Amino acid sequence: MKKTLFALSLLASTAVFAQETQDSKDQKVKEKDIEGVVITKTKKAIEQKADRTIFDFSEQPHLNNGNVLEGIKKLPGLVSTDIAGMIYQGKPLDVYLNGRPLNISSNELNSFLEGMPANAVEKIEVITQPGAEFPATSGGAIMNIITNKNANKYISATYSGNYNFTNDDKFRNRVSNSINLNARNKLFGWQLSAGQNYRESMLTGNQDNLSFTNTDRIGRGYFAKAGLTFDLKLDRILINYDIYNNINDNYTLSSGEADVRITPAAFPVRPIRFVALDAANTRSVRQEAVATYQKRFNDKQKKLDFQLGFTKSDSKFAQNNNFREGFFTDVAFADPYFSTAGTVLDNSSDMRIGNFKIDYSQPLKILEEGKVSFGGLFEQQNFDTDSRGITNLEYQRQTTAAYLEFQAKYKKFDFIAGARGENYDISGVTRFSDGNALQETDLIPFKKFKIFPNASVQYSVMKQLYAVANYNKKINLPSISALNPNNNTLQLLNAQVTGNPFLQPTIFDNFEFKISAFDYAFIGYSVSNAKNQVAQIVRREGKNIYNQQTNISEMKIHNFNVGLPIPFMIFSKPLSEILKFDFNPDKINFMYVYAGYQKHDIDNLQNNGFWIFNLMTQIILPKDINLNVNYSYLTKRAGYFYFTAEKPFNNSLNVTLTKKFLDNRLTLSVFGNDILNGQQTQIRTNNPEGGNSLFIRSKYDTRNFGLSVNYKIPTKNKLAKEDESILNSKKEESAGVMQPAQ
Repeated sequence: MKKTLFALSLLASTAVFAQETQDSKDQKVKEKDIEGVVITKTKKAIEQKADRTIFDFSEQPHLNNGNVLEGIKKLPGLVSTDIAGMIYQGKPLDVYLNGRPLNISSNELNSFLEGMPANAVEKIEVITQPGAEFPATSGGAIMNIITNKNANKYISATYSGNYNFTNDDKFRNRVSNSINLNARNKLFGWQLSAGQNYRESMLTGNQDNLSFTNTDRIGRGYFAKAGLTFDLKLDRILINYDIYNNINDNYTLSSGEADVRITPAAFPVRPIRFVALDAANTRSVRQEAVATYQKRFNDKQKKLDFQLGFTKSDSKFAQNNNFREGFFTDVAFADPYFSTAGTVLDNSSDMRIGNFKIDYSQPLKILEEGKVSFGGLFEQQNFDTDSRGITNLEYQRQTTAAYLEFQAKYKKFDFIAGARGENYDISGVTRFSDGNALQETDLIPFKKFKIFPNASVQYSVMKQLYAVANYNKKINLPSISALNPNNNTLQLLNAQVTGNPFLQPTIFDNFEFKISAFDYAFIGYSVSNAKNQVAQIVRREGKNIYNQQTNISEMKIHNFNVGLPIPFMIFSKPLSEILKFDFNPDKINFMYVYAGYQKHDIDNLQNNGFWIFNLMTQIILPKDINLNVNYSYLTKRAGYFYFTAEKPFNNSLNVTLTKKFLDNRLTLSVFGNDILNGQQTQIRTNNPEGGNSLFIRSKYDTRNFGLSVNYKIPTKNKLAKEDESILNSKKEESAGVMQPAQ
């Protein structure tokens, strides 16, 4: 009986906690001033909506005190690894930046996110049920990283800085700085955001006891984002230009055993033991230009957008061997010793994407009320790779798409139904050497027109309590990094990493049911049926290891997850007092609990399911010092595609202390990340072809400590209004008739 009463009181207090959060969202706090009125609005740390989860980065120091990749790994329900990529609540993620797909994955994506300071991010949206408005290529789910900042009229500036260090085998530094400038005059408004990130780190690895590596990594990232907006009465013109530059240097000392080809005619393969020192350098430049015309009407739910965009991304990877020394282990040969040096790899890639899209929406009388949206897209992508002067991949993709979606409301029901038609024309050639001559082969063409339906039904059980059922069909085209036949990571004498230009697109059927209570609490189940899922496969031949990309013909991803806030006052106050208590969630002590269970169901494989746990605790100390403790744990023996984790991928404890000064304009934080030093990857392969499994282990120096600062330079004009961000975002109006299942 006591347990039942405790559970009921816990649920009631959770409801009160979340309800007060919703009330505080809409509450406007007025501050009287001689020069005018300032309106403030409280942001939420996490928002649950019908089709997405929104994580606020700008006001959470425990998320924005390092680089973006470090912050992402702290999000409840998200798993990010070098092997399995990014998965949120069981769904593989397609990563967007300010509403536009990055078209990169794997190690290239990690390097890109490491080069971006987390304090340059405003929020991250994880769209678990992309509707017809989104490209069908969004796959299982979308993670949209929004780096925009709101601007005040006239002039304002915000500076953010971060310093941290690691001290595993030696002392290493990491520094990031960024500034955001905003201004407006009578003719136009402009925004400029720029920053840099310098980071030193270490990576150790062991591949099946065949190779042991120790890598010193030095990364430098730079970015600049510029935006102009011209207001034409109700209409607007937006012009954006972004540039990102990443430079990564890796110095790797390795040792191990290998089978190498020394004299092909007489002795094709000879076993060796070796020691080597290699230097690898990666340079990438990504540029984006977007022009948007937004036609607006007196009816705020009616809008028409035209957008023209162009993206160009260049990457160069070079590896030079300072020395390779060793001896042959087959003692029958007279010369047991060898020594070599020189250029190992010289690869590059060039990607160009141009697109034009139209979006239109307006209210429509359907049942009680409704809305119709439709639009189209034309996109052309070209991707070429080069190795030692030979263009070994020429890839072209042309996409033409149109969508139509309806929203309707009837009593306590909200409905969404739509479809997107996309026509794909994918072709290209790949070239490779067979040892004697250069061979050319056509890629497997993909010329198809497909319809991708989506549907959603939401029922309002009671005020602020919703039940939602979703279905959509999606396609995921192989990323350019997965297609790239070149090696763009460190190549050892006994280890090679290559892409696969013959990969086929993945088709998803996604089903989900979720119950959401207020802003934070939810429980849900989803399943994704995937055909031709792209995955990594690692195999061993003799004393050599090969890492390649492949398609999984059929698989299912099951996911159950639950999130629940627990205010600590339930342990000290009676329920009657809690019901009367009016509080701001940023000012109370509470814990947010997330738990998720995932299982990858692949034919002919015995993959184990696994649990993900995340506990985030906020405690308000004296002097309004905020203590945030974040702990993530993922159970071992977890099955990820063709890998089984021998140790948890996530086992991290992060602590942040934050204090605000100068009327909240200055924020200082001290932090420690991965204090237990438990973040590591230790897996065994689970190959479909059978054979012995491989052991792979890698460990970064993820334990770090540091200080971050954020200073908002105040504007002298207190009557200044807030502008929408214009850095690669579109002006959002009403969300439509479907109320979010918060």
